Amino acid sequence: MQRTAIITGITGQDGSYLADLLLDMNYKVYGLKRRSSGDDPGCAEHLIGHSRLEVVEGDLGDLPSLVKLCRLARADEFYNLAAQSHVGTSFDQPAYTLEASGLGVLYCLEAIRASGFFTRFYQASTSELFGGQHGEVACDESTPFHPRSPYACAKLYGYAVTVNYREAYKMFACNGILFNHESPRRGPNFVTRKITRAVARIKDGTQQTLALGNLAAKRDWGHARDYVKAMWLMLQQAYPDDYVVGTGETHSVADFCQCAFEHAGLGDYCDYVTVDPRFYRPAEVDVLIANPRKARKVLGWEPQVDFQGLVAEMVDHDLDAITDEPAAASL
Repeated sequence: MQRTAIITGITGQDGSYLADLLLDMNYKVYGLKRRSSGDDPGCAEHLIGHSRLEVVEGDLGDLPSLVKLCRLARADEFYNLAAQSHVGTSFDQPAYTLEASGLGVLYCLEAIRASGFFTRFYQASTSELFGGQHGEVACDESTPFHPRSPYACAKLYGYAVTVNYREAYKMFACNGILFNHESPRRGPNFVTRKITRAVARIKDGTQQTLALGNLAAKRDWGHARDYVKAMWLMLQQAYPDDYVVGTGETHSVADFCQCAFEHAGLGDYCDYVTVDPRFYRPAEVDVLIANPRKARKVLGWEPQVDFQGLVAEMVDHDLDAITDEPAAASL
């Protein structure tokens, strides 16, 4: 029997990779797209016209539209990947971030309850919950949270309300505490894609330098394509639970730069990169590293792409894009 899934944020990096995975497994997929996003298909451009994909307009802040979607889809699985997910932006737009990344989770859970169908729920949580106060110690599911941005605070509410609905209403609701995951589909306002796009332009001669903030910040970086597989695995278990997902390795922004510039044949990143204090955040998170032991043991999940492979794929994509810009399309 064909299974059905709802994906919010389907036009984003994670939503599009998850849609790829589920459609390959013969799911019927309903993707939620914000009305305000117009006709921009985002990362889901390649999915336009797929016979088992239906894109529905709606918003995480509009409970009636979410209830309508749940009743339409009668979904086996609901993946909430939509959010205002840029940490820096959350300091400029804290109220909107809370509504989208916090209250939106509550509305999704309420919509599932109101629909009357048994639907397994996945909430996209974040390593930013830990806040980097643990230094080089790897974080697991028992590590205390210490959010250091409005984004992390909003995600903490989303995490907590997911646990609450699991306990109060016996819902199959899981949190995936995902560490940083990137890809060629990453938005250009995120530091990793900012670096790889700049590398391509510098290689092409259309840009000379790149200004960044805290080069010493360390993150546990993996590939988004690997991480959406972990999301799916969480909803295939006998019982709902929360899982940390990461590689268990940490690299600095400077490491990312060096790897990217070297891959493009440009040599030392220091010849091109400058530090601009404007890109520092009011509260910095210096180090984030995962201990994904539980995900590996219970889910059988392992990352397939290493750090160097991730950076190389992103650089190659942006080098190709300089001379081969894809045509625009609409969902």
